[in-house]
Amino acid sequence: MVDVVLLFGRILLLAMLYLFLLAAVRAGVGLVRTGAPSPGARPLALVVVAGPPELKGTRIGLDRLVRIGREPGSELVLGDDFVSTRHAQVVPGPKGPVLEDLGSTNGTSLNGTPISSPVALKTGDEVSIGTARMKVTRL
Repeated sequence: MVDVVLLFGRILLLAMLYLFLLAAVRAGVGLVRTGAPSPGARPLALVVVAGPPELKGTRIGLDRLVRIGREPGSELVLGDDFVSTRHAQVVPGPKGPVLEDLGSTNGTSLNGTPISSPVALKTGDEVSIGTARMKVTRL
């Protein structure tokens, strides 16, 4: 009787081991299928191309909220008289980042046109705030 119980226990343990391995392989196959993101799927970034010399070349990823202004807590602090304390922000959205002016005195421009409502950003766009110009690129 003891032999039958031990045999049944071994078979049960072996079956559980195979189920575990099957689950691990299925999870691994899912990871291999998704793989690394394609080059077009890289997140967008904002690069300072003109303005304060100490900020030139600064690159900020747009995969999170990015506040722009003179306020020290902002992700991009622009020490410029033409920039409001809380000037603008870029909010990540389901279709990509969205630029919005926060009621600034001197406004925010996208590709040379002042914006009055939230606008979706795409690669190659140029954002102007005060004397600073930023270009939207891929990370």
